[in-house]
Amino acid sequence: MTIKRFFADRDTTITNAFRSGLNEDLRGTGSNMGASDVLETFSIYDQGSRGKYTDASSGSTELSRILVRFPVSDISASRDSGSIPTSGNVNFFMRMYNARHAFTLPRNIKLTILAVSQSWDEGYGLDMEEYSDETRDGEGANWINALSNSSGVTTWATKGGSFHTASGHIKYTANFTNGYEDLEVNVTDLMEHWLLGGDNHNLNGKENNGVGIFFTSSQEAYFSSSTGDTTGSILHNTAGAKRTYYTKKFFASGSEFFFKRPHVEARWDSSTKDDRGNFYSSSSLMGVLDNLNTIYLYNNVRGQLKDIPNIGKYDPIYVALYTSASGGDQFTTASVYNLKGSGSGLQQAVGNENLITGGWAASGTYSASFALTTTASTIYDRWYSGSAGTALGSLTVYHTGAIDTQQVSASLINPTPQYASKITNLKSVYTRNETPKLRLFVREKDWSPNLYVKATSQVKPKIIEDAYYKVYREIDNLTVVDYGTGSVNLGYTRLSFDISGSQFDFDMSLLERGYSYGIKFVYYINGQYHEQPETFKFRVE
Repeated sequence: MTIKRFFADRDTTITNAFRSGLNEDLRGTGSNMGASDVLETFSIYDQGSRGKYTDASSGSTELSRILVRFPVSDISASRDSGSIPTSGNVNFFMRMYNARHAFTLPRNIKLTILAVSQSWDEGYGLDMEEYSDETRDGEGANWINALSNSSGVTTWATKGGSFHTASGHIKYTANFTNGYEDLEVNVTDLMEHWLLGGDNHNLNGKENNGVGIFFTSSQEAYFSSSTGDTTGSILHNTAGAKRTYYTKKFFASGSEFFFKRPHVEARWDSSTKDDRGNFYSSSSLMGVLDNLNTIYLYNNVRGQLKDIPNIGKYDPIYVALYTSASGGDQFTTASVYNLKGSGSGLQQAVGNENLITGGWAASGTYSASFALTTTASTIYDRWYSGSAGTALGSLTVYHTGAIDTQQVSASLINPTPQYASKITNLKSVYTRNETPKLRLFVREKDWSPNLYVKATSQVKPKIIEDAYYKVYREIDNLTVVDYGTGSVNLGYTRLSFDISGSQFDFDMSLLERGYSYGIKFVYYINGQYHEQPETFKFRVE
């Protein structure tokens, strides 16, 4: 599983906007919109000059801001259980989705995203037109109050919400050209900051109170206060804009649209590339990294991958290569090159037994990376524990495997391969509590076996080293999980592969039940992404 979503556990909109009549005495500062299915931010300048409040220079500004909080405690629990990786191995993206409306869209805007510095209530208000759902110092955040409980009412330290704005505090921005774009921001630094101390831990003043989303200060409305501070409910902002940006709306956590609710998305690349079925002998036609092959050992104990007792996460495991399964001639340092450490390239295998050093990769999974110069069509890998300086006969043997090798050759023809693909174990119906491992079989389209091959051979899959999946909802073609290609997406939907072909785990809880979905694939071949024609459909109940 390479993607996990955590939906917002509270959100609301707070505003100091005028109600009908543009009367300063009738601003919506006490209103709450915590139960609305839409969130809204806007900046309006000088509208009051056309109503009863006629002096625009004295405070005819109207602002609306969004507050959203995400369940950091759930994310922390997922990390503790191993469902998401440790810090440095996962990225978190905050995602919010544009809600279409009939009003003027703000173009060429920048929204600021800051951590909220006070705890606040979501509330139960709905009205985003007349702002009639007032909290009356009860539960629910508004422009003035942050929360209300048995201890009394807690107001914002600064009207309009209190945020961590000091130098060194984490700040994000999101740009919108046309005004109808969705919001997607990498908030990994802030999430890791909260996770380091847990859900409610105050770490350098940054406890998890969620984030505020609103127009950047240069686009929020201008107002110059004679005191240099907030006047009534109007924020002092001499760097602000003397123009109106109107309204940007997003779907809220109460939206009926399952996939449009605000959430934090954990993304990571968990793909493994097991070259046992895609092994190439070293060649001068390939660079150092292309000559490198990585093979895996899977310790499957009663259907579960479990660590070998005598090999910990930081202990080595050794591999020796032979010309026969019974342990014939061993390949020597003249032909075997081992990957020694990050960034140090390939070095000849050392030690009197020419052992290749491997290590722990994941629970019950071990890997070793090396290059090999050979003309043998099949080689045999034997996995050992112990010390590289110990005679092989004194080491514990865990497994002996076979590897069919391939040779690289140049060609006078520029290849343009086409493939036929099939998910071999796809079911027609899944439930939301399943996480199946879906296996993809690929072969070249022009492959034409003769009768002997059909009768005597098991067809070997074509290994696509860079393959990605996406999932969409069939009824409206809505992309639910997009291709995780490129440096921004960090390969989070990249498929793993081993000797049986490609595969990936998919968490069905990402999907809304009662709908049919389709899976598509894209292959990265010859420097380009090629979407495959096949679609594989299933339903979630």
